[in-house]
Amino acid sequence: MKKIILFLSAAVVFASCSKDKYTISGTAKGIENGKTIIVETQDANGMGLIAVDTVKVENEKFEIKGKALEPIFHTLQVEGVQGKVPFILENGDITVVIDKDSIQKSKVSGTYNNDEYVKFNEEIKVVQKKLMDFQTKNMVAMNTAQQAKDTAVINNLMQEFSKLQEEVSVTSKAKYISYAETHPKSLISALIIQGMSSDPSADIKKTEAIYNSFDESLKNTKPGKAIKKKLDETKSPTTGAPAPAVGDAK
Repeated sequence: MKKIILFLSAAVVFASCSKDKYTISGTAKGIENGKTIIVETQDANGMGLIAVDTVKVENEKFEIKGKALEPIFHTLQVEGVQGKVPFILENGDITVVIDKDSIQKSKVSGTYNNDEYVKFNEEIKVVQKKLMDFQTKNMVAMNTAQQAKDTAVINNLMQEFSKLQEEVSVTSKAKYISYAETHPKSLISALIIQGMSSDPSADIKKTEAIYNSFDESLKNTKPGKAIKKKLDETKSPTTGAPAPAVGDAK
């Protein structure tokens, strides 16, 4: 009985420790031994990327371990490969499969936020497919019109594309809001609402309502705190406004 209790206690300790750390297990088929993979994130000013970790490829595999204080977007840069692999660095077991020939087809999975990021992107691609289809369908016609300087055709195609852009924009915005309303623990939700909180045309009451529905863990992330700060600023009196007169009323 004592052995069972000790085993269960050890299992609980191990499980709690694994949740406080991350392991990135990567497959890099076709990448030579010794090639460097760099983990990057935005600098403090958000103006560029800085390296936070590196690892060498061995037998087409790599592994990175560490501890994340909160989920934050990062990228993987493979030496000699064009493009980067975006992912969310968070505690847990993250699996990365790198496609060196088409880096955008690389796959990331294994943790909640990374799985949500992949699903969200796939759903947005479906919404925005109309734009891609229109461009593909009309590429030859546009090129021909430009060479012939046929402004009537050019203007007509541009007007159609602009109308389609507006339609897709409205649909995408609705998708963003719907996602944030139904995913109170997702980093994607916090980033969506952070964007809304900075948009003067956004419904501030809607923004605040969605923020209030967030899980506390999400509110405590950097984007979560940024939303709270922005909401507080909208409620504060305008800086430099004249103070109300005192004692003038009769």
